[in-house]
Amino acid sequence: QVQLVESGGDSVQPGESLRLSCTGSGFGLANYNVGWFRQAPGTGREGVSCVGNTFGLLRTDVADSVKGRFTISRDNAKKTVYLQMDSLQPEDSGIYFCAAVRSDSGWCRLSESKYTYWGRGTQVTVSS
Repeated sequence: QVQLVESGGDSVQPGESLRLSCTGSGFGLANYNVGWFRQAPGTGREGVSCVGNTFGLLRTDVADSVKGRFTISRDNAKKTVYLQMDSLQPEDSGIYFCAAVRSDSGWCRLSESKYTYWGRGTQVTVSS
């Protein structure tokens, strides 16, 4: 059974950092693209960053809204993908989800429709 579990969400002040983790079970994470998405109250789900290993190449993508502040990485041995979030701002608040899809589906994308498996999310609150 494929499962994704997010962790690391917290309440922080503007300018602080958090590292989110997405741990997979029931499948080989190395063969999957993994994306991070976030959803603020009353809004749709926004793609934040993704990482994939397609055609033997490791590729990442980052949304313009977080470029230069968020970094995605993966540890295949631990079946975990990380999202390092620096210089957090109130507009970064929301529930953060990770999602996965087989790498042979193509390059990783920041579109939620491209993903098959989803975690339940972890809450990030940035407030002074």
